[in-house]
Amino acid sequence: MSLRLLTKSFVSQRISPSLFSRFYATKKYTASHEWISVEDGVGTVGITEYAQNALGDVVYVEVPEVDTEVELDEVVGVVESVKSTSDIYSPLSGKIVEANEKVVES
Repeated sequence: MSLRLLTKSFVSQRISPSLFSRFYATKKYTASHEWISVEDGVGTVGITEYAQNALGDVVYVEVPEVDTEVELDEVVGVVESVKSTSDIYSPLSGKIVEANEKVVES
């Protein structure tokens, strides 16, 4: 599951500063199991494999609409499974330029 954001800011208290020193890493991770990969000013956001496995069978996904402005740590989506419901938080501020609608249709 992923979202693409046009980034305003890549500063987050939720992203470990030690990850910034690993400049060769393509993804940065938050404590709440989101990840982001930034290329040419556009960030792709998703949830970690660990979070996906912990959720189990997903029954509902909510993603934000394209052109929505989001702020750092704002809830941008929801994943509901047979086990629980989890919010997806934005690891940065920006504008949604694309959302993976295939996960909503599944």
